[in-house]
Amino acid sequence: MPRRLPDYAIRNREVWTVSNANYTAASAHDSWAQEEITWGRWNTPESEIKFLPDLHGLEVIELGCGTAYFGAWLKRHGARRVLGVDITPAQLDTAREMNEEFGLGLEFLKANAEAVPLPDGSFDLAFSEYGASLWCDPDRWIPEAARLLRPGGELVFMRSTDLEMVCSADNERIGRQLLRPLKGMHRLDWTDDEVGASTEFHISHSELFQVLRRAGFEVLDFRELYAAEDAVDHPYYQYVTADWARQWPSEEVWRARKPRPARSRRRRS
Repeated sequence: MPRRLPDYAIRNREVWTVSNANYTAASAHDSWAQEEITWGRWNTPESEIKFLPDLHGLEVIELGCGTAYFGAWLKRHGARRVLGVDITPAQLDTAREMNEEFGLGLEFLKANAEAVPLPDGSFDLAFSEYGASLWCDPDRWIPEAARLLRPGGELVFMRSTDLEMVCSADNERIGRQLLRPLKGMHRLDWTDDEVGASTEFHISHSELFQVLRRAGFEVLDFRELYAAEDAVDHPYYQYVTADWARQWPSEEVWRARKPRPARSRRRRS
């Protein structure tokens, strides 16, 4: 039986229901129609950073898929199967509408990315771009990603940087001063007059590295991303400006692998 949603998941589901009506549903078509894979608010091209593994033939689960535009890109670029998981019905409804229109054959499941009702070792790649990586507890969703992956499978995710988070204040744009302690950062409860209360999670690089190691992952790659010189402020996510992100990294991507079991060697008689 599925576990009861934690309080923060219920809060975030309400926020994303509002956001779907205000923004994400309207932007979904253009995102699905995009041929090139790009990352985050500043549309950093995958062709430039070359971060993803070879997608051809992979079975992929996107944890916290939203309207599933990134999953659509992964399918278009060679993934054999893409399953999007999300807790917000409005987001999944939009994803299904886009999938029907574009005919990419994605699959969807309404579930909490911290407790996905699927068997162990079902996928080759677990992925999150500001999905579970932001809205779920890393002590829960990262071990769950490990469980869902086959040996040799990879976890790829994007999140905010340490620097962005310590320079963040409630309902204000990110500034150039340290406003929050990084030590002990974990759960952050936000309020917004337009979309309501929400909860994000962020732990430091060193803590995240330890969470990944405890879940059995080996870290393969890590990049901090900046806005390009010609980047402009995002039309919706305006708490960080392009000018700030040109000088300091506001986004980062991680790539980790679930090792294959070591082969036992036969002793010679």
